[in-house]
Amino acid sequence: MPMSATLTSTPPVRSTTGGHRRDLTLFLSLAFLVSWAAWAAAIAIGGSVMDGGPAYGPYVFGAFGPLTAALVVRLRRRRRGEPAPAHAVRTGRGALLWAPLMLVLASGTVLIAAVIAHAGGGPAPSAAVAKDTVAEYGGLATFLVGILVSGPLSEEPGWRGTAYPRMRATMGRFRVGLVLGVIWAVWHLPLFFIEGTVQKGLGLATPSGVLFAVSTIPMALLTAYAYERAGVVASMAVHFATNLTMVLLDVHAPVTQAMIIGIQGLAAVLLMTTAAPRSTAPAAVTRS
Repeated sequence: MPMSATLTSTPPVRSTTGGHRRDLTLFLSLAFLVSWAAWAAAIAIGGSVMDGGPAYGPYVFGAFGPLTAALVVRLRRRRRGEPAPAHAVRTGRGALLWAPLMLVLASGTVLIAAVIAHAGGGPAPSAAVAKDTVAEYGGLATFLVGILVSGPLSEEPGWRGTAYPRMRATMGRFRVGLVLGVIWAVWHLPLFFIEGTVQKGLGLATPSGVLFAVSTIPMALLTAYAYERAGVVASMAVHFATNLTMVLLDVHAPVTQAMIIGIQGLAAVLLMTTAAPRSTAPAAVTRS
């Protein structure tokens, strides 16, 4: 075969492991910088973010640090003409099936854990508490939009859609879940100092605060499994369902938190050990 044909038929792939590491470093730096700077402003302003005061704006903006960083990395990759990471999973038709299934699964883990915890002496799930919670948010529609935007939409394109596939280039699935779960927990740290947040209500140096931090690890595994099945939409479904159910049940008792960690961790391990990961091999892309 002539040399010219070989060169044109095998365009160079510039997205190497080193490139993934640089992208990952850029993503984490921007995600923390944007979020922590905004949340530092909210802390300095003071007041509760639940009353819509001056601190509310930077508090909400801070939640979009991972999404902002993900967009920067994506634009940088496209500008350089690089392919997507080998472990990236695009959201396709499968999301129409997997997203609802993961929604039910994630919500079910929280409900089952709450029921078991109640049988062991924990607080009972209450429909009245759920009704009052929705009313505090200004109605069902506002409540659902708030839960969707404040976690799943603002975070999943970053943690799962950007960080996860790049970390998978050099790590196994469980190791990524552990490492990314720890990073995720650290990212939440400033929220413990902002009045009106769930984290402030739990308290940093309390069993509930510690269990909240630990809970990011099984959540990282479960959302990663969903991402591997059907992309970011499926991981958003897990994040949304977990947050929604926990808020409606007003989960704060350590016994309930610990049970949720155990149930979600068990579910994630079983799923990830019985199902092979899906990935979308990147097509070679050259600079246009």
